[in-house]
Amino acid sequence: MARTRKLEKQALIKSSPEKLFDVYKNKINLMPKISPDKLRSIQVIEGDGKSVGSVRLWTYFLGDSVVAKDKIYAVDEENKSITFEIIGGEVTKYFVSYKATIQLVSEGQNSFVKWSVEYEKMNEQVPDPHTQLDFLITMTKEVDNYLVQNP
Repeated sequence: MARTRKLEKQALIKSSPEKLFDVYKNKINLMPKISPDKLRSIQVIEGDGKSVGSVRLWTYFLGDSVVAKDKIYAVDEENKSITFEIIGGEVTKYFVSYKATIQLVSEGQNSFVKWSVEYEKMNEQVPDPHTQLDFLITMTKEVDNYLVQNP
C-alpha cells in the first residue's frame, strides 16, 4: 500500500523573510537571472503566475535538464508560505503525488527558509527526493545571497 511521506530541511537566510517571500511569490522571473546555471526558465501557462491555481513550467538543471509543471496549491501571506503541486514533467514519472512548500520565518534574531516535500512514490525502488530538497535549499540560498548583495 502506498503512503505519503514527508521530508523537511531548513537553512539560515541573511535577507528578510518578507523580501525572499516576495521573490518566490511575485518576482519568479528574477530567479533564472540569479541562478542561470541551475534555473533555465519559468513560463506562466495559466493564471497570473502568483496566485492559487496558476500553472507554471520550470526548466532547470539537476544533473540533466529537467522540466516540471507546477500548480500553486496554497499561498499564506501571513505565514509567508507557498505550496506548489507538481502536475507534470519528469517528477511525475517517479511520484504519484508531489507537493513542495516553502516557508520563510523569523525566530529571535535569525531568519530561516524551511522547505518541505510531501510525496508518494510510484514504487519502493524510487529514491526519496533528498536531491530535489537540497536543490530547493541551494536555489533559495542563491536568491538570498542576491538579495543581500542587491538590496
